[in-house]
Amino acid sequence: MDNSLPPADELVLVDRELAQLDARRSQLLARRAWLIQVLYPPLAAAAPFGRPAPTAGPVADSTPRSAQNVLLTLGGTLLTIAAVAFTLVSWGSMGIGARATVLAVVTGATLAAPVALLRRGLGSTAESVAALGLVLTVLDAYALHRVALAETDGLGYAAVASAVLAGAWTAYGSALSRLRVPLPVAVVAAQLPLPLGVLAAGGGSTAFAWAALVTAAADAAVTLWARPAAVRVAAGTGAAVLGGWALLTGGWLSLAAPWSGAPLLLAGAAVALYAAWRAPAFAVAASALAGLAALTAAGGLLRTALPADWAVPDYVLCALALASAVRAWAVAGATGDPGAPDATVPDGSPSGTSGTAGAGVRVPRGIRLGLAGAGAGVAALGVVWALPPVVAGLLGPVARTTDVWSGEHTARALSSYPATAALVLAVAVAALAALPRLWARCGALALAWALLTALPVSFGLPYAVTLTLQLFTTAAALGLAVRPGPLTRGLRAATAPAATPVATPVAEGRATSGTSGPAAATAPEPSAPSAAASSGPAAGGPAPDPARTAGPWGPRPVGATSPRRSRTPGPGPVLGWIAYAGGLASAVSAVALALDVRGATFTALGVLLALFAGVAAVGADARRVVSAVAAVLAATGLVCAVAAAGRFEDHWTALALLLVPAATAAVGSRAPRPVALAAEITGGAVGLVALGITASRPAFLALALALGGVIAAATAVRPERRRFASWTAAALFLLATWVRLAVWDVTTPEAYTLPVTVPALAVGFLRRRRDPEASSWTAYGPGLAVTLLPSLCAAWTDPEWARPLALGVAALVVTLLGARFRLQALLLLGGTVLAMDALHELAPYVVQAVGALPRWLPPALAGLLLLAVGATYEQRRRDARRLRERLARMR
Repeated sequence: MDNSLPPADELVLVDRELAQLDARRSQLLARRAWLIQVLYPPLAAAAPFGRPAPTAGPVADSTPRSAQNVLLTLGGTLLTIAAVAFTLVSWGSMGIGARATVLAVVTGATLAAPVALLRRGLGSTAESVAALGLVLTVLDAYALHRVALAETDGLGYAAVASAVLAGAWTAYGSALSRLRVPLPVAVVAAQLPLPLGVLAAGGGSTAFAWAALVTAAADAAVTLWARPAAVRVAAGTGAAVLGGWALLTGGWLSLAAPWSGAPLLLAGAAVALYAAWRAPAFAVAASALAGLAALTAAGGLLRTALPADWAVPDYVLCALALASAVRAWAVAGATGDPGAPDATVPDGSPSGTSGTAGAGVRVPRGIRLGLAGAGAGVAALGVVWALPPVVAGLLGPVARTTDVWSGEHTARALSSYPATAALVLAVAVAALAALPRLWARCGALALAWALLTALPVSFGLPYAVTLTLQLFTTAAALGLAVRPGPLTRGLRAATAPAATPVATPVAEGRATSGTSGPAAATAPEPSAPSAAASSGPAAGGPAPDPARTAGPWGPRPVGATSPRRSRTPGPGPVLGWIAYAGGLASAVSAVALALDVRGATFTALGVLLALFAGVAAVGADARRVVSAVAAVLAATGLVCAVAAAGRFEDHWTALALLLVPAATAAVGSRAPRPVALAAEITGGAVGLVALGITASRPAFLALALALGGVIAAATAVRPERRRFASWTAAALFLLATWVRLAVWDVTTPEAYTLPVTVPALAVGFLRRRRDPEASSWTAYGPGLAVTLLPSLCAAWTDPEWARPLALGVAALVVTLLGARFRLQALLLLGGTVLAMDALHELAPYVVQAVGALPRWLPPALAGLLLLAVGATYEQRRRDARRLRERLARMR
C-alpha cells in the first residue's frame, strides 16, 4: 500500500522544512558573527564572512603577487631606459669589436636568462627579462643600421628588420611557450613589413591599401586559428585597423577610380565574409561590413556606365538586389530546397549552426542578418536622399507667396532635383510590399504616400494634375484607413502571435517527485524548442498536458494568452492609422494648393467634405471623431468661400457661418455620441468666431445671439444635451435681449433684469413643485436678487417718485408672499428692500426734522432709547432668539 503524499502536498511540506532550516541557519550565523566580534575585536571587521578570524596582526594593503609585479615592471623599465641610453649615447665611443661583443653578450644573455628563471619557477621575473630582451633586439637592429648599413633606405631596412624580428620573436615565444609577451609582440611587429615595404618601393595609396588588406587577412587567420587570447586580441586589433584603412581607401577609390577600387573592395569583402563564417560571435558585424564593401564596389562600377542622376538609384538597386538574394537564400534554406544556394560546411563546424539529417550545415543566420542589414541600410540611405521632393510637395503649397485666388502659383521648389528620386521610392515600396511583415507593410504604405506626394515635384506636373493627384492621394489614404483589408493580406499567418504554451520546468510537481508519466515522457527537451512548438494534436504529436502551468499571477490553463498580448493592436488598426495620417497631411496640402484658383477651392473643399463625412459615418475608433472635426472645418471653409465669392460684408459672413453650428446640431441628433459631440463642439467654436466677427455691429450681434439661442434651444430637445444646451440657449437669448436694448438706448435697469427674473422664478417654481424640500434661496433667491437689488440701487439715485413706489409695492408683495408661504428668501429679500426703500423715502423728512429740532434733543432721545433697551434687554434677547428660530424653520 502506497502511503506517500500527493506531489503537490509533498512539495508544500518540503518548502516549509527548507524555510525553517533557512531561518535557523540565519540565527546561527548571526550568533557566530557576534562571537567573533567579542573574541577578536580588532579583526572582526576584516574577517571574511563565514570564515574563522586569524590571529591578531596588521592587515596587509597589497598581496605579494601585486608587489612582485610592481617591482619587476619597475626593474625592467629601468633596464630598458639604461639600454636605450647606452645605445644612443655611448655606442659611438666603442670599437667594432667591443660593439659586437656587447651586442652578442648582452642580448644573448638577456634572452637566455628566462630559460633558467622558468626552470626555477620564477615566471614573473622571466616575463620581465624577456620583455627587456625583446627591446634589446630592436636596439640591436637600430645599432646595426647605424654602423654597418647606414647607406641603406630607412623604410626598406625597417620593413626587413620588422619581418626578421617578427619571425625571431615568434620562434622565441613558441620555444618558451610559458612566456606571454613574445608572441603578441611578434604579431604587432608583423603588421609593419608589407606596408613599409610598399612605401619603400614607392607604391601609392592603392598599393599601400592592398598591403594593409593582405596583412589584415593574415591577422584574421591568426585570430581564427591561434590559441593564446593575447595573440588573438593583438591580431584582431591589427585586422580591424588595417582592414578598415583598406576598405576606406577602396571606398574613396570607388568614387574617383571605380575600376581600381572595386577589386580592393571585393577582396576585403571576401576576407570579412570568411571571418564572419568562421567566427559566429562577430558574424553579423563582419558580414555587414562585407556587404557594404561589395555594394560600394558594384555601385561604383555601375555608376561609370550611367548618367549622374542615376548614381543613387544605382546603389539602391544593388542594395535591394543583395537583400532580396539573401532573403531568397534564407527561404530556400528553410524549406530544404536542394537547389538552394546555401553554401554548407561539414556538420559540427565552428559556425555553430545545426544541420538537417543527411545534409550539410546551411549558412549561419548571423551572416544572413549582416548581409541583409547592409542592403537595408544602403537602401534606407537612398530613401532618405529621395525625401526632399516629398517635403517640397507637401509643404510647398503651405509656404504661399501669392495672393489667394490670384490665379498665380508659387514657384516650384527643388526644380533641379533628380527625377530618379521617385524611382527610388517606387523600388523601395515594391521591396517592402513583398515582405510579409507588419513593419515592412507599414513602411511600404508610408513610402507609397510619399511617392504620390513627390511625383508633382519630381516630374514638374501641371497645376490641375497636381491638385487632382493630391485629392486622389487623400481619397485613397482615407479609404484605406476605413477599410485596411487589402493592406493586411498575407500578414495574418506571419504576424499572428503563437498560441503554443511555454513549457515550464515544473508542472504540478511531476519534475520534483520524480514520477514518470505521459507528460514526462512527451515533455520537450530544453534544447529543442522548435520540436515542442510543433508537437500537438494537429501536428500528429502527443496531446499537451492538460495540467495548469504557472503564470505571472498564479496557475493558468495551458494555451491561455496573457491580458497584455490580447491588448496588442492588430495589423489593421496600425496600418489604418498610418494611412489616415497621410490622408490628413495630403488634405491640408490640397487645400493650401487649391487657394490659388477660386474653382479649385470649391472643388477641393467639397471633395474633402464628402470624404471626411464618409469616414466619420463608416470609420472606427478615434478616426471618426477626427474626421467629424475635419468635415466641419471643410464645411466652414465652403461657407467662407461662398461669402468671399459673393463679396459679403463681414457681418453677413458671420450670419452665414451660423449655418455650420445649425448643421452640426441637426446631424448630431442622428450621429453616434462621440462623433456628434466632436462635431457640435467644432460647430460651437465656429459660432463663437461668428459672434466675434459681428462684435463691431451690435444690431447684427443681437441677431446672431438670438439665432444661436434658437440653435441651442433646438439642441436642448435631445435628452443627452438638454442641461447644457438649455442653459446655453437661455444665456444667448438673454445676451441678445441686452444687446438689443443697448442698441435702442434703453437705460432702465428693469428692462435688463426682468427678462432674467421671470424665467428664473418660473424655473424655481417648477423646482419647488418637484422637490418640496428644496431651499427657497436656491429656487427664488437668484431670480429675485437680479431685479430687486439693481432696482434698489437705481431708486436711491432716482429723484422721481414712480420707481421707489413701484419697488416698494413689489417688495411688499414679495414680503407678504414669503410670510404667507413661510419662504425665508422672499421674506428677507422683500423685507430688506422694502425697509431700504422706505428709508430712502423718509430720509429727506428726517433730515428736515433733525435740522429743525434743538441741538440737545437728539442726544437726549438717544439716551432715553438706550435706557429703554437696557431695561428690557433680557426680553429683547428672547424676542430675537424667537425670531431667529422662526426664520430657521422657514424654507
